[in-house]
Amino acid sequence: MPAPKSSLTASNPVLPAADYERARAFYRDQLGYSVIEEGGDPPRFGIFRRDKSQLFVDSWKGSRNVVPELLSAYVHAANVIELAREFKDRGVQLSKPITETGYGMREFEVTHRDGNIICFGEDMDDL
Repeated sequence: MPAPKSSLTASNPVLPAADYERARAFYRDQLGYSVIEEGGDPPRFGIFRRDKSQLFVDSWKGSRNVVPELLSAYVHAANVIELAREFKDRGVQLSKPITETGYGMREFEVTHRDGNIICFGEDMDDL
């Protein structure tokens, strides 16, 4: 009997942070993620969730070396126009405005002070 086919069921980007408290405030208060779990005393690692999107934030080793335009995470979303409006209402500045790409996605980006670039995109075929 052949071995069962393997499959990947989820993945989580790990976003480095120089200051966990500042990062927690950004992901929770400005991007609307909930804190699911934290590690350390005081916390230096957290798992954040919003809908089906989950991010790990890790300040154990500080922030990463910033490479301009290198994405840290890509989050698939529905109605990115409304999502961008929500973020702006929470004081988030978009680092890349809403764009319709040549590969069929509508996207925008936000950048955290630690250099983490998060792209939020929706498949225009789903519109």
